[in-house]
Formats: sequence, C-alpha cells, structure tokens
Amino acid sequence: MTPTMLRTFGLLVLTASVAQAQVPAPEAQIAGAVQAAPADQRATATVVGFDAQGKHTTLRKGTGMLVCLADDPAVDGFNVACYHQDLQPFMARGRALAAQGTKGRGAEDIRWKEIASGTLPMAKEPRLLTIVTGSAFDAAAGTVTDSYTRWVIYTPNATAESTGLPTTPAPGAPWLMFPGTPGAHIMISPARPK
Repeated sequence: MTPTMLRTFGLLVLTASVAQAQVPAPEAQIAGAVQAAPADQRATATVVGFDAQGKHTTLRKGTGMLVCLADDPAVDGFNVACYHQDLQPFMARGRALAAQGTKGRGAEDIRWKEIASGTLPMAKEPRLLTIVTGSAFDAAAGTVTDSYTRWVIYTPNATAESTGLPTTPAPGAPWLMFPGTPGAHIMISPARPK
C-alpha cells in the first residue's frame, strides 16, 4: 500500500468512527463548548462543532471575540476549548492538517513556516486559549464532571530572555513552550484537584 493509500484509508476509518459515534445535538455541543469561555462571553461566542458525519462545522456564528470548539464525540472524555478570534486561522489550519493525517510536531512546523512566509495570519500580541477537560458533561445541568481548566497564552516568537519564564514545566507554574517560534506560548496548568 502506498503512503497516499494508507493516509486515505486512515482518514476513512477516522471519519467512519466519528460518524458512528453519537454526535450530540447542536444545542448540547454549544452548551459544552462554551464551558471554556468566561460566563459573560458565552452567549456571544462562535462555536465550531461536528455535523452528523463527524466533520467540523460552525454551529453558531457569534458576535463576540471568542471561538469555542465542541467536544469530539469520537474521543473518550470531555475536552473543549475557547480562544480569541485572532487565533482562528492558526487553529483552523491545525484542524485541516490533522484531517489530512499530519500529526505531532509536523503540523506545528508546517504552520510556523506558513506564518513566517506570510501565508498564514497569526496575531502578534498575546492571545488566550482556555481548555476545559473532564470525564463527562451533563448538557441539561451545564456541569462538567471532574472539571480541570488550563490556559495557553500564545506569544509568537517569545523567548525565555524576553519573558523571564522557564522553558521547562514545573508543577503548577507557568512556563514557555516552543520558545522563539511563531507558535511560542505560555502554558499555565494548575495542580489537578484531588
């Protein structure tokens, strides 16, 4: 089998598994996705979720500054994120590369080259991404079981020298990941609740 055939087969399997997973109603996806948004910005956030075939689709076009991603029904657990609209081209390109089968650092390298060449827009000032995970979400109650929140602040090309941040993680402390790259970001991961 050629690499192209293997990639195509992998995408078909992935698409089939997402389509076979129970895709929640748009209202439930929206209710889950905005759990990563501040309460005062939930009603105005744009929400990207999944259609009946398991493909990304815009479920709600918002009027605010946030874009929120719904939980993937094909993946165990609950995982949603919201980010500033200026990060949308960067995030959408990441989803497109993942759909093509690009994984890990390969997708990062591609996006960084595209930012450097000017073909992929990226905010120059810091922009926030908030991630909420858990073991389950109750749409009717609007609650996340075993909820855990972490934050990522994209600061393109930031370095340890320009920020004073360490470049290695320490429990509960902020640190700088991918320093000196267009995808440099500050990771803030509080201690998990016991």
